[in-house]
Amino acid sequence: MLKWLDVLKFANNGNPAPDKRVEKTQEEWRAILTPEQFNITRLKGTERAFSSELCSYFEPGKYACICCGTELFDAETKYESGTGWPSFTQPVKENAVAYHTDSAFGMQRIEALCNTCDAHLGHVFQDGPPPSGLRYCMNAVSLRKVEEDERK
Repeated sequence: MLKWLDVLKFANNGNPAPDKRVEKTQEEWRAILTPEQFNITRLKGTERAFSSELCSYFEPGKYACICCGTELFDAETKYESGTGWPSFTQPVKENAVAYHTDSAFGMQRIEALCNTCDAHLGHVFQDGPPPSGLRYCMNAVSLRKVEEDERK
């Protein structure tokens, strides 16, 4: 189980290697993503709080990167944070998410990206529930629910 010190270590000293890499040009990403998905995942945008039904959706299953399809989170770690964005306590694997320091807008935060394709997902905070204490505050637009028949 990842803890805040692990997240800081990855952000400051390098992330674990992903299982695979997916690399495309901005033009290639633009061709397969909606304008909103492109803005959030490739240009590090943020969706409005409480703008997605995904915040209150708690069905079992996995959540994958909208860009490359890599599974990132399990619904078992999803919880209601009250922030207006889907929140999770852990990624599905230690190397699913990459971490980078983000000092934009005068704040010091840890950005969470898909470790496979570098899509911006959101940020990680240390105010989540026990036992990890982590809150992966994700843009719903950067995720898609993986249907059960896709996993077979």
